[in-house]
Amino acid sequence: MSKLYGAEHRKLQDEFDTRRLADLMEGGVMHAEFAPHEVEFIQSRDMFFLSTLDPAGRPTVSYKGGAPGFVRVVGQSSLIFPWFDGNGMFYSAGNLAETSKVGLLFIDFVTPNRLRVQGEARLLREASLLASYPGALFVVGVDVESVWVNCPRYIHPHQKIAQSKYVAAEGDEAPLPGWKRIDIVQDALSSLDRERVAAAGGVIDQAAYGDLLAKGEA
Repeated sequence: MSKLYGAEHRKLQDEFDTRRLADLMEGGVMHAEFAPHEVEFIQSRDMFFLSTLDPAGRPTVSYKGGAPGFVRVVGQSSLIFPWFDGNGMFYSAGNLAETSKVGLLFIDFVTPNRLRVQGEARLLREASLLASYPGALFVVGVDVESVWVNCPRYIHPHQKIAQSKYVAAEGDEAPLPGWKRIDIVQDALSSLDRERVAAAGGVIDQAAYGDLLAKGEA
């Protein structure tokens, strides 16, 4: 009995004669503990894609980035990553706190290569963890259920140009994101962010923000 595949999976596998491959993936490729080379790969990444489910079962995917090594493997079947300031929705964070199920996709766009991780997540607020991630609001811990290498054949090779200016070095404060300067969001900002707007160049309208986006300066 498969823990991964349902009736619709099996129908498609049988239609295209891939059931044997699917069973090999589940029984011989997917595993619950990180191999040393997988630890090295994950901890060398500066981004990954995070999938979560909201309370109604709707999926969403978000991009998470940081300095290389911001995702840390802390056990044979566990990892952590920081949660930084966003748009205030806490959509993915609320999802994982509510439903816990997560998927993580790590990609090397240069080689190329990719690794999938699935598990259950929780929010962590221990002072020692927060101290190791400057600027993090909290830390997410993931108890891993399955890990597997994913075929890289359709990954288009890309070269990293630079690290995001919003990845703050230890002891520094990340700059204010451009969207927090838009006029229509000012009343919704926290008092701290409103104080930072003037120092960042003042309030702008949506057209000016569009110009920043077009120039890659947002």
